[in-house]
Amino acid sequence: MKFPSLPSLSRIKFPFSLNVKSHARTLRLVVLLLLLGLSGYIFYLNITIREAFEGRRFALPARVYGRALEVYPGLKLTSVQLAGELRALGYHERPDPDEAATYKYTLNGLEFTTRNFVFGDGPQASQHLRVEFADGKVSLLQERGGTDVDLPISRLETPLIGGIYPGHNEDRELLKLSQVPKQLIDALVSIEDRKFYTHWGIDPRGIARALYKTVSGQRIEGGSTITQQLVKNFFLTSERTLTRKGTEVLMALLLEMHYGKDEILETYLNEVFLGQDGSRAIHGFGLASYFYFDRPLDRLELQEIATLVGMVKGPGLYDPRKNPELALKRRNVVLQEMVSLNVITQAQFVMARQKPLGVVLRPPTGTSPYPAFLQLVHRQLQSDYREEDLRSEGLRIFTTLDPRIQHEAETALSQRLAAVEKARRMAANTLEGAVVVSSTQQGEILALVGGREARYAGYNRAVDAQRPIGSLAKPIVYLTALEDPGRYTLITPLDDSPLVWRQPGTTDWKPQNYDHKFHDQVQLRTALAHSYNVAAARLGIDLGVERILGKLPLYGIERQPPPFASSLLGAFELSPIEVSQLYQTFADGGFRTPLRAIREIVTADGKPLQRFPLNVEPVAPPAPVYLLTAALQGVVREGTAQQLVNWLPAELNVAGKTGTTDDLRDSWFAGYTGDRVAVVWVGRDDNKPSGLTGASGAMTVWGEMMKNIQPEPLQPVMPEDIEMVNVDPVSGLRYNEDCKAGVLLPFIRGSEPTDISACVFASADTPKASDNPGANAAVKPGGKQAPEQKNWLQRIFN
Repeated sequence: MKFPSLPSLSRIKFPFSLNVKSHARTLRLVVLLLLLGLSGYIFYLNITIREAFEGRRFALPARVYGRALEVYPGLKLTSVQLAGELRALGYHERPDPDEAATYKYTLNGLEFTTRNFVFGDGPQASQHLRVEFADGKVSLLQERGGTDVDLPISRLETPLIGGIYPGHNEDRELLKLSQVPKQLIDALVSIEDRKFYTHWGIDPRGIARALYKTVSGQRIEGGSTITQQLVKNFFLTSERTLTRKGTEVLMALLLEMHYGKDEILETYLNEVFLGQDGSRAIHGFGLASYFYFDRPLDRLELQEIATLVGMVKGPGLYDPRKNPELALKRRNVVLQEMVSLNVITQAQFVMARQKPLGVVLRPPTGTSPYPAFLQLVHRQLQSDYREEDLRSEGLRIFTTLDPRIQHEAETALSQRLAAVEKARRMAANTLEGAVVVSSTQQGEILALVGGREARYAGYNRAVDAQRPIGSLAKPIVYLTALEDPGRYTLITPLDDSPLVWRQPGTTDWKPQNYDHKFHDQVQLRTALAHSYNVAAARLGIDLGVERILGKLPLYGIERQPPPFASSLLGAFELSPIEVSQLYQTFADGGFRTPLRAIREIVTADGKPLQRFPLNVEPVAPPAPVYLLTAALQGVVREGTAQQLVNWLPAELNVAGKTGTTDDLRDSWFAGYTGDRVAVVWVGRDDNKPSGLTGASGAMTVWGEMMKNIQPEPLQPVMPEDIEMVNVDPVSGLRYNEDCKAGVLLPFIRGSEPTDISACVFASADTPKASDNPGANAAVKPGGKQAPEQKNWLQRIFN
């Protein structure tokens, strides 16, 4: 069989003419352009790599620390409380506490060894301490050694309470290569990149294997050296495309051209992703060691190191808390690879393989347990620092937060609101609240609770909730009056009869008392103790509304209330932290101390950057403030807050004020002791009535909290121009000093009553102010007795 002959190629006519020389020139031009483009791209990649690796390589979050517990003989502290402080700092109980961050109980106290720590004012070396206790106080503080040495004071490390993280929420503890155990490096190289120290950044066989799988239709994977992994984590996205893989290869080659193996490895050890803590990403072996084992990397055992290295392949898949079985298998694979490369012995392998994972059940969290306080710190920092510096320069911020007081504030708010809801048959979580606690003289914010769920980093009610303050405003009115001792003293009679106030721009104002009664003439101290609205309103109008409200900036309140008479009774809004600033001034004897949450800031390497010193300014005369404090103590002793005795002993001499707004929407209590100022607000976020007065809501939270933080008694220093006078509590007449029927009240010298009454012992038949309000008018403004009242009193007492 013959096949037909094929025509000659010369006879074939193509539809186009072939110009070989022209196409060759075009091809050369295309190749040249591709080479130029590739060169430019490589040049761009080279610049990117150099810029990232020169100078700062990582965005380090700012670390925020709480207060350091200072221990000294006489400190009100128990062994249980101190042990709690140590555990919160990550200390472990050991029979022999010679290692840093360990402790043990002794017969009369504790022995423990502190860590080396760099405070805001410099480094403090580790100490082996013995602390003993008696009667709820520290009785002995010694440093153990060859000879025990008594110490006047020592301080624990400050607790880490949170961080200000980069936008992608990466967190890490930077390590130098010299701080990394050799076993970890051996394990990493064994399982991830055996040729790390010999290749140029890429593994040709691995790349070929990955390319084959891609061409054959399998997913793109594999072929990554440690250098390539670093490039991917440091510069690129996690997408799986040939273009990204090609870029990864080029950058790995460039990285190896410019930097040594040790630099690349050190950067990788600090960069690798090893887990997730809520919104916080755990990067680097330094932080992962604490996150999974609550110990520094140099104290991990072989099997623990292998667990961390095994997680590099898939932190989510091999998470030892979520998937312990998979994590255990992966750990053992790492150990087996180490044996095969002879970096550990068979005996080490067998011993390590038999041990459990050993991860701590609850990781030390970097997501702050105090989000409301951390938010306040962040806002205060933003006035002085750029946001990018706060999130990347590794600043160390030392704050005023006292974790123990914070815990008591959170617990009191949560438990009391739950109890109130149950007692009043409210739906669960109907009520909300906020708490601010500060130190009396330093103005340091010791605790700040922004809501019932203290760990919820949402709406910060302590700082952002603007609510009418009600009767918390009245002390401003009374202080203004007491600054004029020629007219007003604690026993000056005030008019509590019906009032109609007409003011342009507003409707007629007819204030009412909470009990819907009027009390005619009442002493100033009584009007404040029982929070009579009408008496306070008349007094404020007499003094001048604008005059009183104009004093608010002196006390640290920048917000200007509306210039209406109703503002005298708190018909204007403040946040709990603003109320705290107001009462801070009262508690500190008329000295305004701006509230502060930050003490000092240092750089990542411990160099001082900024201090926040105490700033005190006198804004009110000491004597009138002393009188106001005495009147506020009367609120607790015999007025609207007298039920506080259910929580606190009378010997504390607490000064405070309840606050209740219209329709029982807001419940407030603000008060102070010898060393603490605290403000509590309780209400509803939807602004519906809570059904609570200041005494039935906020005051119960305040009392529960203060009971547990054990404040010091309030004993204000008496100004030189104050004189204590024994007076008849009903008439205000002066008694002899030895008359036990009287009450001792302070007066600014020259304003005290001069007329003396015969001493009459109190009995059931003795008239009280509530029985005959007219008796309160026995002393006119200025302390002078009315003759007609003197005659009436003589008839009664004779």
